[in-house]
Amino acid sequence: QAQLVESGGGPVEAGGSLKLSCVVQLNGFARCGAGWWYRQAPGEERELVSSIHSDGTTKYADSVKGRFTISEDNVANTLFLQMNNLKTEDTAVYYCAAVLRRFAFQCPTKDLVPNYWGQGTQVTVSS
Repeated sequence: QAQLVESGGGPVEAGGSLKLSCVVQLNGFARCGAGWWYRQAPGEERELVSSIHSDGTTKYADSVKGRFTISEDNVANTLFLQMNNLKTEDTAVYYCAAVLRRFAFQCPTKDLVPNYWGQGTQVTVSS
């Protein structure tokens, strides 16, 4: 079965940096281009932090623009989220997400919606 495995979270002081990684273990599945990072703070709904698409386009939530950078290593099937100048309000569980299909020809060509999620990694920013 395919799975996404995140790492890199932990405690950090405000102003510090962390880099999250998400290894996409395909195990015979095909990855369909885009990748996402979401986060969920206690008592809050899950929110989209950033996305990266097959054409190289990246998008960011307004709250993280200029501080976070999404990237990927397609050879290693790994997504990254570099987080700089962290703030206490960035405290949350961070999840990576991807679209996977059993065969590449099944990949949607538009309106991709993630169907595989990592287990989450906790980021705690203290003041």
